[in-house]
Amino acid sequence: MKNVMKIMLTAALLASTATVAIADGARIAVIGGKSDDAFFAKIKKGIDDGALVAKAHGSSVSYLQLQTYDNIGGDAANLIRTAISQHASIIAAPDWVGDSEDEAYKAATAAGIPVLLYNAGGGDKAKELGAINYVGNEEYPAGLAGGAYFATHGSKNVICVNTVPGAGNLEARCKGVADGISKEGGKSTQLPLPASSFGNPTAVAEAIKATLLKDPKIDGVVTISAGDADSAANGIQQAGATAKVKLGTFDMNETNLDRIKDGTQLFAIDQLAAGLPGGDAVGRLRQLRPEDRDAGNPDRSWNRRFVEHRRDPRRRQGRLSLI
Repeated sequence: MKNVMKIMLTAALLASTATVAIADGARIAVIGGKSDDAFFAKIKKGIDDGALVAKAHGSSVSYLQLQTYDNIGGDAANLIRTAISQHASIIAAPDWVGDSEDEAYKAATAAGIPVLLYNAGGGDKAKELGAINYVGNEEYPAGLAGGAYFATHGSKNVICVNTVPGAGNLEARCKGVADGISKEGGKSTQLPLPASSFGNPTAVAEAIKATLLKDPKIDGVVTISAGDADSAANGIQQAGATAKVKLGTFDMNETNLDRIKDGTQLFAIDQLAAGLPGGDAVGRLRQLRPEDRDAGNPDRSWNRRFVEHRRDPRRRQGRLSLI
């Protein structure tokens, strides 16, 4: 399944930079995540496609990507400084760890290089840094909704598995889940795993299995990515807790959708869930219109939507539903 949100985000990113850079035949620098990160693999594909458009206008696009997530903020800051040294005309990057990256962004601005935030940072941070825009979604409200959703479906003790601890957008997801479920009388704690576990399904599954066996009161697991949800499903199964522990995730893939359909996953929260298989998709997704924080800094934020499984009395089987 193609995740259209990734395509739209890339298109919006390039459109935002185009007004500043392409007209000048300039150099666009984009900072992104690891090559084995499924999210950023889609982003890079979109950037590569968009680079052809930029080239037609006499511009160039360079994609600078992290090699590991062990020091995500510091490494991202170094890539921003690399872009500055390469005399980029505009820099697009996530603000994963503000304490580490903001000085680099300020250095870019001081050098007269416009900055675009995407994926992490948010509209308020873009305004604070004087960025031309923010492209992405606000993670904390999505987490709040996820925590409340767990609570309304009976979960009281949820762990939020974070395979990139320290990344601000992912921390916000887990904090939102904790605050959302606590308002309903439940609790959620974060299970931070070493960044080296990112992209290592065995390590993630084993960590979740061990945590569930150690604390049998846990009745919910939420992950920060679709791939981690696949690992979590294995860990839950290995712990013999499939019947008790509900699984949710941010972002989604085909395997997640299959589990939601067969009842072994409670939900997925995606920024834009399009192209759902066949007639199982119900409803239409709405893109949250940009909020004009001020005339010069529109915020291109999207809301997130839940994908759950509902029984349809008109059918023998249930259906996937967008809420």
